[in-house]
Amino acid sequence: MSDKTLNYADAGVDIDKTNKAIKSLSPLIETTFSQALLNPLGGFAALYDLKAIMANYAEPVLVQSVDGLGTKTIIARLMQQYHQLGYDLVAATANDILVYGAKPLSLLDYVASDALEPETLKELLQGMIAACKQSKIALIGGETAEMPGIYRRGEYDVVGMITGVVDKAKIIQGSTIQPGDAVFAFASSGLHSNGYSLARHLLFHKHLFKLDAYRDDLGQTLGEALLEPHLNYTEPVLSMLEQGIIIKGMAHISGGGIIDNLPRVLPDHCAIEINKHRYPNLPLFSFLQSLAPIAEQELYRTFNMGIGYVLIGAQQELSNAAAYLTKHESTYKLYYIGHVVEGKKEVHLCA
Repeated sequence: MSDKTLNYADAGVDIDKTNKAIKSLSPLIETTFSQALLNPLGGFAALYDLKAIMANYAEPVLVQSVDGLGTKTIIARLMQQYHQLGYDLVAATANDILVYGAKPLSLLDYVASDALEPETLKELLQGMIAACKQSKIALIGGETAEMPGIYRRGEYDVVGMITGVVDKAKIIQGSTIQPGDAVFAFASSGLHSNGYSLARHLLFHKHLFKLDAYRDDLGQTLGEALLEPHLNYTEPVLSMLEQGIIIKGMAHISGGGIIDNLPRVLPDHCAIEINKHRYPNLPLFSFLQSLAPIAEQELYRTFNMGIGYVLIGAQQELSNAAAYLTKHESTYKLYYIGHVVEGKKEVHLCA
């Protein structure tokens, strides 16, 4: 019998290696902090002072959501590009609470793998830090987990939990939506963070495409197209709300596409008609659609199909919103894509 004593690293979990990687980035992480954070990194939990929030909101309501990046992380591993995933995580979570009109405050992250590689972890965190600073979100803590036997070799699971705030009187829930209201949308940049399992099945199982192959129809390599960043719509939407533009309902087009996400904000007596030709037709979706016969309903339920975020309201209000963005030279553009009709919380796709 060997006299060598065993440690956790022998079982595949190297705590020191992970802690060292996180500690090296602690000064950068703390640049996302505001005076509301009362304790440094490394505690059992983050302490967040609500006094400043109470001063700016009549009846502050905390809004929380959790989301992950699914199998987009597999594409990142194959491309060895993880930085962008940090931006994706911030956008995916911030857009979810934005639906209620909430301003993001803080983010907690969860990163797990069979064995965490320090450089990969650093790259992920650097992306999160940059995205958090861009949106004035405090990266207040997180969890890293090495679980050999649970995850495949080299695969990562990336999840975030976001907290935001909105005044109770200004919560947007779609209750005033009525037939005749207009539906406007921001375009997506690509798959964002959803539909990757079907995309990978089409590209790498039904066919044998290479990630590094340049495609004229996409104007970039396939890998670059698949890793296009998940757009964060927080800045333009909060800016419009601050200008007094009345938005009755909003939807982040994530998992479930427009088919499942739009009904979540509709009153029971309403449905939506979407004109498929009133917003940009991204080449990636046309390409994926050409690879195998897929029912239209399934396409629009799996992929965002070019629609990233939807706003519902009176025609004039949302036309004013579109004009406001144009006037202020925003990089975001609103498209008038449809209208609300009588119905039962469903989406109709029109030519």
